[in-house]
Amino acid sequence: MQWEGERESENVEDRRSLTKTGLAVGGGGSILVLIVAFLLGGPQALLDQLQQQGAPQGAPQGDQKAGAPDAPRDPAEEKQVKFVKVVLAETEDVWKAQFQKMGKTYRNPKLVLFSGKVESACGMADAAVGPFYCPGDEHVYLDLAFFREMRERLMKSRYKGAGDFAEAYVIAHEVGHHVQKLMGTSDRVNAKRGRASKAEANRESVRLELQADFLAGVWAHHTNQEKHNLDPADIASALDTAKAIGDDRLQQNARGYVVPDSFTHGTSKQRVKWFTKGFETGDYAQGNTFDIAYEDL
Repeated sequence: MQWEGERESENVEDRRSLTKTGLAVGGGGSILVLIVAFLLGGPQALLDQLQQQGAPQGAPQGDQKAGAPDAPRDPAEEKQVKFVKVVLAETEDVWKAQFQKMGKTYRNPKLVLFSGKVESACGMADAAVGPFYCPGDEHVYLDLAFFREMRERLMKSRYKGAGDFAEAYVIAHEVGHHVQKLMGTSDRVNAKRGRASKAEANRESVRLELQADFLAGVWAHHTNQEKHNLDPADIASALDTAKAIGDDRLQQNARGYVVPDSFTHGTSKQRVKWFTKGFETGDYAQGNTFDIAYEDL
């Protein structure tokens, strides 16, 4: 993915040098154990729990305090920060234009970089949750350690989707959840899930996640159309990543069997299908995963 020298978003908040009181972080292996399972959005159950707990009173950053004096920054990590800012800027440009076509106004989300633990309007979380979007404050939260582990684990596996564009796909997926928030989709889904059985609620989550994959594809379509910054290898890396994190593949690898009623993100085939549809069409209107029979997703 060609990105260096492009515009960087100003909507990135860097909290990597801050610590948070009152949050216990899991053991050092927590990211290694959970990294693939939580790829692209985190488990719905954990996010639900965070939202039920709620954020403490006051501003989300109210009890942050400075940690030890900043250590010298790793040049490789700082390059990755610039990459995140460029990708976020590209999502801003694409969705601003797409919302204008629909007669709507796009409100940019903020992306928060953190290290180890963070507080959001959805509650407190540690890095094991993975990248996530909090609709309460319209922020995407990302620990860059996630990308380091993602590269290492996927590069060691049969899947090679661990390059720049695979990481951009993660960011675009989370921004897709922001688009859903602005369009009222996530609120409607959450209301419906609250009245549904566990299996039905899971199916609604699958529809929401597949649409976010579709929206990531829409972003890729338009940014490539505008800048010609993607090549076939980039798209292949995103598709390999989608295959790697389908619910069926994750459950098969972890348990040796799958439980379809417990799926919350969709199968490998479904995730590839919806990202591909978004990338090929670039048409927001073709991504309604809620008016399709579940077995046809």
